[in-house]
Amino acid sequence: MGTRNVKDGLNLSLQIDKDCHQHGAVTEEIDGLIKVYKDEHVERPKIVPCVTSDLPHELGVTSRDVVIDKFTNIWARFYVSIKCHGKLPLLVYFHGGGFCVGSAAWSCYHDFLARLAAETSSIIMSVNYRLAPESPLPAAYDDGIKALMWLKQQALSVSADNWWTSQCNFSNIFLAGDSAGANIAYNIITRPGSFNAGQAAAAMKPLSLRGIVLIQPFFGGEARTNSEKYLVQSPRSALSLAASDTYWRLALPCGSNRDHPWCNPLAKGLDVELEDLLRFPIMVCISEMDILKDRSLEFVASLDRAGKMVEHVVHKGVGHAFQILSKSQLSRTRTLEMMSQIKDFISGI
Repeated sequence: MGTRNVKDGLNLSLQIDKDCHQHGAVTEEIDGLIKVYKDEHVERPKIVPCVTSDLPHELGVTSRDVVIDKFTNIWARFYVSIKCHGKLPLLVYFHGGGFCVGSAAWSCYHDFLARLAAETSSIIMSVNYRLAPESPLPAAYDDGIKALMWLKQQALSVSADNWWTSQCNFSNIFLAGDSAGANIAYNIITRPGSFNAGQAAAAMKPLSLRGIVLIQPFFGGEARTNSEKYLVQSPRSALSLAASDTYWRLALPCGSNRDHPWCNPLAKGLDVELEDLLRFPIMVCISEMDILKDRSLEFVASLDRAGKMVEHVVHKGVGHAFQILSKSQLSRTRTLEMMSQIKDFISGI
């Protein structure tokens, strides 16, 4: 019997893996972030490391992970500023990632939210929700509402020796998020039976929502905006138009297009749709070099026409998700500006 060179066998194996993956052909891919195969198998390369809740003592923030629902694996990482005395406001925060990637344990979110808690003298509850395409929308919205209902139960059973509830002002709550997380915060608040209607708001007591912070909200639409069509992105940009389209194909219900209201809140006329909704002050953070810039500006203008309490800031010279993914000096400066602006928004309500 002949023998086969081990090196030749290895090369053959590599070629098989490359050309004929055991899960079939790749049907959707965002380079370095996610691959979806024909048999619906999903791969997410570990492009951003996940870290524990440990923090340096000098930051003045303590952090721990808490399970919200063990059956769906929803959990949250809490950040509590320990430099201030008295009751602290609570930000319920949703991470970005196009609904398809990301984690509350990602190192970039851990660093950003720990610093935000310190800067704003607040408690931050960073929710880890289910991801598409395994759990398409509205799973992330459902998880967000489940997190709020869990929060209500914590408020009702407050214990003086609980490590975070004893410091929390449950009547001073803000919803916040960046990119897809901002979309989640918005869609939670506009869903029937949420905080918006008087009866629903009463049912959420003792929780009291005071405002919403939307950072580079991830919205879309079939018609392209000028910034989507013409804003040139660097190869290292956190969000390209092709990636945005792929995220929406994976996240939206089967058969939907980008004018689905979860994606495009302006598709049916936000001025009319939100007549009785969004009774809370809203802050929208926009990045000048983000392809979503024009869509965010249109969203703000529509809220303003509808008579909503909305303010917005445009961060010059930076792109999508700069506050978590860019290490440039300009991004560091703009991140500090953003944190200060969020602090002013929270303390001014």
